[in-house]
Amino acid sequence: MSDPYDPPLSGVRILDLTFGPMTAVGRLFADLGAHVRVAQPTAMTGADVVGPHVVGPHVDGLVVQTAINRHGMATTDVDPASAEFDSLLADTDILIENTAPGSLAEATLEVRDIRRRHPSLVILSISDFGRDTDYRTWQATTPVLHALTSELSRSGVPGREPVIPPAELPYQVAAAQAAVLTTAIYLDRLRTGEGDLIDFSVLDGAMQTLDPPFGSAGSASAGVAVSAQQRDWTAEQMRYPIIACKDGHVRICILATRQWRGMFEWLGRPEDFADPSFDKLGKRFRSPELLTAITAFCADKTRAELEAQGQAHGVPTASVLTLAEALGAEHFTARGFFGDVELAPGVVAPIPVGVSEIDGHRASALNQAPTPAPRPAGAPLLSARARRGEGLPLEGIRVLDLGVIVVGADTARLFGDLGADVVKIEHSAHPDGLRVGKLTSMTQPFAAGHRNKRSIGLDLRTEDGRALAHRLVEQCDVVLSNYKPGVAEALGMDYATLRRINPEIVVVDSSAFGPTGPWAKRLGYGPLVRAAVGVTNLWADPEDPETFCDTVTVYPDHVAARIGTLSALALLLRRERTGAGGAASISQAEVMLSHLAADIAADALVRGGHTRAEPRTRDYPWGLFPAAGRDEWLAITVRDEADLQALRWVIGLPGDDPVDPQVLSAWTSQRSRFDAMERLQAAGVPAGAVLHADELPSFGYYEQRRAFREELHPHGTVPFRMENVQVHCDHVADPPLGQAPLLGEQTVEIAAELLGLDPGEIADLCAQGVLEVPALEE
Repeated sequence: MSDPYDPPLSGVRILDLTFGPMTAVGRLFADLGAHVRVAQPTAMTGADVVGPHVVGPHVDGLVVQTAINRHGMATTDVDPASAEFDSLLADTDILIENTAPGSLAEATLEVRDIRRRHPSLVILSISDFGRDTDYRTWQATTPVLHALTSELSRSGVPGREPVIPPAELPYQVAAAQAAVLTTAIYLDRLRTGEGDLIDFSVLDGAMQTLDPPFGSAGSASAGVAVSAQQRDWTAEQMRYPIIACKDGHVRICILATRQWRGMFEWLGRPEDFADPSFDKLGKRFRSPELLTAITAFCADKTRAELEAQGQAHGVPTASVLTLAEALGAEHFTARGFFGDVELAPGVVAPIPVGVSEIDGHRASALNQAPTPAPRPAGAPLLSARARRGEGLPLEGIRVLDLGVIVVGADTARLFGDLGADVVKIEHSAHPDGLRVGKLTSMTQPFAAGHRNKRSIGLDLRTEDGRALAHRLVEQCDVVLSNYKPGVAEALGMDYATLRRINPEIVVVDSSAFGPTGPWAKRLGYGPLVRAAVGVTNLWADPEDPETFCDTVTVYPDHVAARIGTLSALALLLRRERTGAGGAASISQAEVMLSHLAADIAADALVRGGHTRAEPRTRDYPWGLFPAAGRDEWLAITVRDEADLQALRWVIGLPGDDPVDPQVLSAWTSQRSRFDAMERLQAAGVPAGAVLHADELPSFGYYEQRRAFREELHPHGTVPFRMENVQVHCDHVADPPLGQAPLLGEQTVEIAAELLGLDPGEIADLCAQGVLEVPALEE
């Protein structure tokens, strides 16, 4: 687009007191245009005192992830008891802090007192386990978070040690969740004048945003009960199979019927699989003979050949690349996602230049206006919207949801959970891939991903359908989609078209590889994106690098949805300042690469002659240890000498003897994972039982955080368990109880309320197939 770039958060002032990996929150805000000032309160410095422990690679003494997150931000020391600090707070819109609960730092900062003195301030208070539970002083690390979110129970080969995913994903994804919730509450503060204090738990954010077991799941997992979502290696290989070929591996996703028929043609129409029953996903997943045939077919072909032929046949196919191969791909070079930046004097490395594209420009702190906009003073557009009085920050906002599968479900669902009126457009000719089975029934993944939405059955392929959709756009604030690039334009639902209909509209699209570049129009699902950017190759069994262990996870769909929601909220904030809407595009591949940024930069620096060193934690017991019971495990992570001494005391080792991993394994294997976890955490050692998905709701921490709820859906066969509280703060209520709709369940209601159609007109349009209502109502 040719419009000049106006960073959406320009003028927003943020004071960031965080240390460690959650500095990623400030980076997200800075890249969207906020002015982020970093302050180090005196007598509170040091990651061993404040917030999560330092993680990730070090180069020449530099903590690479922190250097990336803090790039371009000036840092000053300030006394929390001084008038200078109070003056800083008065000139701040959002305060971010992560003092450790129970620490002197927490008592010194005293955020409740700050909240009293500065009632319009939005405070994001981050801790590992929240500040309102019996677990508030527990300690977390990346493996512990993976264990307690249930991610590890689905990662690796049964009977062997679970495989810890690459990078520091729990913190990275939690940062996106924190940024969304903070921005939503700040937007509401502009119309109410009242700030809030958000008690944000990294564990909550990781559980909800990495691979939530009770959230919306990929269509390949939609028929799998949560209790069965464990390490079933055979089933996992059938869902998103990785096939060995002449020069490596490819991943093939055959989910939709049309994709299977393309695969059938590609295989040469073999008689063994000609039965129409193979059109059914379940039939294919239960056929090891089919996987054997595909494996034999691929064996003599190269990755490039299979990728090209698969795409030509409409079969989603991607090479399993190493990270180096991915970074060397023409697509990422053409997209300009990495830029060389001086992280410290003489230390120049490639880092991501922003995970959102706003109005066709990279949203990056490297691409900011020289003069920021004035500090926002109010919300003139939002203040004119009626509120329902339900205590939700996005009341009065209306969203048109064109999204499908997980990214589409979650992006709009976040709006609905926070109070927006979400209208989902769909049609039985191309139903959402999460609608598995009959369109008159309901599944848990769809119920979880589409709660707090209304559905209108509307055929966008028809001229009349598009005209009705455009009339809806006139009354909406946000339009969300995750079509393959080019589809929105064909349907007349792209930003260039919609801005002519409603100049205030905000449009966000998400796709596998972004709207431009050689791979833009590739068929893509999350598993294919993971393969193409090098994550699948990194997420492998250490004992067998060709045993890939990312088959069950839905990453990066849920976190990409948060980046889309954050971009939309940022554009709504800019709209309050300018009166005009805007567009954002999200590449799921780039979201994933941003999470690997520290390792990418560190590797480049090492090639340039710098010295890399892992944190000292790697010299201490760190990883998974067997617990009593069959295939039961416990994450134990010793960070420093204090942790090591505490570990010795708990397991009964004398003096300064080293802790032999076999001795520690012998101790853990005689105890339940819960007993061992509680003993170690009581001594201050970060430890976490590897929870299975169906164990999360009964774990005491999640009970105290009201993390889950159960509902009986009128069109479901059993009660559904799903997430409950999204944000813990003084003025925001729990998510509404609006149940996910059947396809077209509110067609008549929406057509009358928003389109002004009378019953006769609605009936005529239904007869023509332009509008649809559920079959059970016909």
